Amino acid sequence: MPIELSREARVQAVASIERYFAEELDQRIGNIAAGALLSFFLEEVGPLVFNQAVAKVQERLQERVQELDIEFTEDEFQYWRRRQPAGKPKR
Repeated sequence: MPIELSREARVQAVASIERYFAEELDQRIGNIAAGALLSFFLEEVGPLVFNQAVAKVQERLQERVQELDIEFTEDEFQYWRRRQPAGKPKR
């Protein structure tokens, strides 16, 4: 599944790449080159980040599912035990 950005996010990402090149590398990169670099990283590295995020979500969901039995399990057949007077032997 290709990773796609909204138009607004893409514009911001390209601007950020241009700024990074200017401020961190003391180089100028044009808008087209920055867009191409962004596309490359989205296609090449994006799936790695996406897959790691999905794995983390799956891990967290699995933890929550395992907690459900603790949160929502009720002891069965408790009616007579609750009605049993203190000190009286159970049948």
